[in-house]
Amino acid sequence: MAFETLLVKVKTALTHSFDSVKISKPTIKISKKSKSNVGFLSFEISSLMSKLLHSWQSLSDNNITRLRNEPIAIEGVRKIVSNDESFLLGLACAEMAENVRFLGKSISRLSKRCDDSNLRRFEHFFDEFADTGLDTPGWVLSCKEMEARNKKMDRYVTVTATLYKDMVELTTLENCLEKCLQDHESSTKEQKIMDLHEKIFWQRQEVKYLKERSLWNRSFDTVVSMLARSIFTILARIKLVFGVGHGCPPSLPRSLSASATVYPTENPSTYSFVSGPLKSTKLLEEEQKDSVRPGFFESNSKLLKPPASTLGAAALSLHYANLIIVMMKMIKSPQLVGVDARDDLYAMLPNSIRSNLRARLKGVGFSASDPVLAGEWRDALGRILAWLSPLAHNMIKWQSERSFEQQNLVPKTSVLLLQTLFFANQEKTEAAVTELLVGLNYIWRFEREMTAKALFESVNLNGFLNLQNSISS
Repeated sequence: MAFETLLVKVKTALTHSFDSVKISKPTIKISKKSKSNVGFLSFEISSLMSKLLHSWQSLSDNNITRLRNEPIAIEGVRKIVSNDESFLLGLACAEMAENVRFLGKSISRLSKRCDDSNLRRFEHFFDEFADTGLDTPGWVLSCKEMEARNKKMDRYVTVTATLYKDMVELTTLENCLEKCLQDHESSTKEQKIMDLHEKIFWQRQEVKYLKERSLWNRSFDTVVSMLARSIFTILARIKLVFGVGHGCPPSLPRSLSASATVYPTENPSTYSFVSGPLKSTKLLEEEQKDSVRPGFFESNSKLLKPPASTLGAAALSLHYANLIIVMMKMIKSPQLVGVDARDDLYAMLPNSIRSNLRARLKGVGFSASDPVLAGEWRDALGRILAWLSPLAHNMIKWQSERSFEQQNLVPKTSVLLLQTLFFANQEKTEAAVTELLVGLNYIWRFEREMTAKALFESVNLNGFLNLQNSISS
């Protein structure tokens, strides 16, 4: 009975204490400004800011120079994606533009809650700027202004992330306190309840402080203004870097200027995959006369649609990536591959590869005892994997990063579609995979035969020694 009386007193004290740390409600009508604070949307906006920061960083001079000199020069890209440098740069531009388009959609949704009429028309101004380059509201920032804005957004992202973590911790403490108050079994709960009471009090103070410093208490106008200026500047940077609206020089400089500019072919229709020829300029001009010029985002979205000859069009790019990774592990340690694992690998093969494999293995003998041939196969498989496996790893990484984005996380790397199997020619990829399977088949059988031979010799040797011992005795 005494303990129950104590619990009643503690509950009463807690109620008065919690009420004292809450922001007192004003007696007057709530202002329009306080209504427009982003509140819980601050966590979504923080993720959006992180993605904008990542996009700007990917367009830095160093990253663009690296894009010009490294990803498009990857051997695997040249072998099974395309050997057309202009096309590859166009793909990079299109993917970056597509990412910006998706970010613009999120900002457009937020802009509908703004009081400023220009911010409410964000979608119109954004599409206008993308298609014509006309910056009616004057939102494009200079590089110096953009860097200052990025530092501010980065601080908001950091503080808002801390706020989220502290709010989760506060909820955990409150739930723990509630459970303690409902537990009447032990009088030892008294000190624990008082400790929790104190922790909750200070945690609420910390949350209140972080709300003031983070995006939580910022208005929609303030937040959307930052986002709009950032994305306009990023889009302007993409157009500058990739020379959108400029002519294509005869050759791209290896050492780029301070703006780190690259220029893909201006007309996306002239890009070619390794599987098809370039269209003639005259034919392209005739086709363009009969069609309406698409908008900036529309044309880039079309460019990212893979042709029928690619793994992306067949929805096999991720499957082939996993298949290549499995084979790579088996080739590395064929002696550890059991019959069941071999059967599981065969079950992963599409019908087209099974047909190719049967044709290649037709007439092949059952013996695989030549160590020289096994060594040659290992070297050949190593050369194929050297250019094929990076594309497979990039495909898995690209896909996983997009899945993480759906959970409001930000990509940690800058893997582009052109560096994956998405645009890889299906016929060429399947030929390489078939070659890996034929080689794996030989070295797998070679390892099994060598193991069986060693075991047989060991058994015979033991039998001989036992016979010798029995004769001697």
